[in-house]
Amino acid sequence: MPAMQLFEYAVLRVVPRVEREEFLNVGVIVYCRSRGFLETRFQLPEARLRALAPDLDLDEITARLQAFERICQGRATGGTIGQLPIAERFRWLTATRSTVVQTSPVHPGLCADASETLARLYSQLVE
Repeated sequence: MPAMQLFEYAVLRVVPRVEREEFLNVGVIVYCRSRGFLETRFQLPEARLRALAPDLDLDEITARLQAFERICQGRATGGTIGQLPIAERFRWLTATRSTVVQTSPVHPGLCADASETLARLYSQLVE
C-alpha cells in the first residue's frame, strides 16, 4: 500500500450575488506538497446557474475558472501568480475573496494518490 500523504483541498464555487451568499459548487482544487501536486477540475452547470442567476456572464465565469487552471499548472500562461512556488499559488487561489468565483475554506486530509483524490472529491462535491 502506498504511503499516505497530507493534502489540502477547497471547493470552487460560483456566487452570482455575493450579498445573497447563494452558491453552486463547480469544482475542486487539490494541493499535495509532498507530491508537488496542484490541480483543479471544474464544470459549469449552465442550466442550474441560469436558474439561480439568469443574467450571469458564463463566458466570464469560464475565463476565471480557466485562470485557476493555468495558475495550477505553474506556467507563464498563469501570469505572475502562476510563476510563484506551488504552495504560494495554492494559498493565493484559496484566499478569501468577495467575487463571483470563490473557494470554500481549505480542508486537510490524507491520500495515497492525489489525482484519485481530486477525482473522488470532484465526484462527491460537484457532480
